[in-house]
Amino acid sequence: MTFTQSTFDIRCEWGMHGVEVLAPISDVVIIIDVFSFTTCVEIATAQGATIYPYRGEDAAGFARSAGAEVAVKWGGNGYSLSPHSLCALPPDLRLVLPSPNGSTLSLGTGHTPTLAGCLRNARAVAAAALRYGPRIAVVPAGERWYPEEALRPAYEDWLGAGAIIDALSGTLSPEARAARASFRDAGDQWADLVTQCGSAREHVERGQGANLALVAALNVSDCVPLLTDGAYRKLLDG
Repeated sequence: MTFTQSTFDIRCEWGMHGVEVLAPISDVVIIIDVFSFTTCVEIATAQGATIYPYRGEDAAGFARSAGAEVAVKWGGNGYSLSPHSLCALPPDLRLVLPSPNGSTLSLGTGHTPTLAGCLRNARAVAAAALRYGPRIAVVPAGERWYPEEALRPAYEDWLGAGAIIDALSGTLSPEARAARASFRDAGDQWADLVTQCGSAREHVERGQGANLALVAALNVSDCVPLLTDGAYRKLLDG
């Protein structure tokens, strides 16, 4: 019970440990992986796509079993974890999207309703989450330090968590208050700050600078991706 934040309505904790501790005692979980899994999910599902999060070695085999395409690795030609690659999709695309962060967390929430949140849909996701109940877990995914694979708290995910929490109602844990304070501190400079953070610089170094404006846009979408039967789809009343 030490780290459950269970005396508060709105809880916030990082990464897989956050999912494991908070999901079983919450009415809904919001996963935030701004660079770039949940931004990709929002952009794709807003166009009617079905997105399968995946963790494991045989993504191609899983895609065949699901009648879906599989995303390519960074730098390849085709759909990938680059949000820019998903801006113009064919109708009813089914896509497997492997991710060591956002996908892994999404598949760890068990039977708790799970939403994909980012800056683009922060307000819409908050409104949808409140319909599931007052106990809301907000989980920023973070990134990875390489090669040791340790969690790297990521500014953009903390900001995304804060943007969602700022639109929620209920009692806030100290951790949730800290995320909200970060978002409020950013003020109208949020876009500049996101595009200057370490994850943004990594995208630029990889030749993916076109993603920056997409991930930094705030409340431009009413799409709420809901994880159902192992896949994210747009919540029709989101």
